[in-house]
Amino acid sequence: MHSASLASDYEQLHEEATQLAGGLRDLAQRATVYRHVFRASQGNHAFPLIAAHGALWAGGQFRFAMQVGRWLAWQYPWSSALRKRKLDGLANFLDALRDINRRVCIDTYAQFYLTQRFRGHPDLANFVPAELLDALGAIHAACERRRPLSESQRRAVFEAHFLHEQQTIVGETLQRAAAAFDWPAAKFIALKPRVRFAYLPGRTCLAFRDFSDKQERITNGLQAFDLASQTGWTEVERSLQCYGVLDEAAFSAPDRHFAQMRLAILGKEPAGAPRGQTLSVLQSAAAC
Repeated sequence: MHSASLASDYEQLHEEATQLAGGLRDLAQRATVYRHVFRASQGNHAFPLIAAHGALWAGGQFRFAMQVGRWLAWQYPWSSALRKRKLDGLANFLDALRDINRRVCIDTYAQFYLTQRFRGHPDLANFVPAELLDALGAIHAACERRRPLSESQRRAVFEAHFLHEQQTIVGETLQRAAAAFDWPAAKFIALKPRVRFAYLPGRTCLAFRDFSDKQERITNGLQAFDLASQTGWTEVERSLQCYGVLDEAAFSAPDRHFAQMRLAILGKEPAGAPRGQTLSVLQSAAAC
């Protein structure tokens, strides 16, 4: 394996991931990509499955935030221009969150497949941080053995990936977006979400006092994993259906559904996929 091939494959995978992740509002499309990585890992990579829940939950939350914002904007009845400026600021903040989701999806897909193809390559650390190399290496080794990771190992992998994304993408982007969000009333509400993923038991939610607080995000992120582990990964995957966003084919034939979506977006099928299949694309991929 040559370094030139490694660099070329990284660029190819990053471009592929960028197209699959779609635009800012393609949250359902990204949820399908996230879920695919979970399935491709034989259920060992929990991070993308929980991220799929995050993407689908966020679509409804963003719509709710804009509804609240339109109501709050009437605190400025004397100026339509000021109301518009405040609502534009809220929209920009929500777009920053969508951009975080998109960039994390690109990162997750590209790193998973790069480390799968080039596992053990001496220059892989130039493209993937060391802490992720160990975590993703454990996933690929488990897939080769066809022996799932233990829950403690799966949690360690999740934590490594989650902390990496918080450090490299989420933290700085969110801090800048929050600093630029100049509307105290709307900002107060936006930074205190009550996250209610479909797999959470009863009325459990992940409540935030300040979503821009890195440590609070880490605490709630690890709790999201622990609650998913208690629920069971089969049920966590099945409960993606509860958001009512993905179409029926995403659940009756999930692998074929992703392959068809991939072919529709990229114009090519993954290696080993049956050729000549009829295409059907996510009906609601741009709805959020």
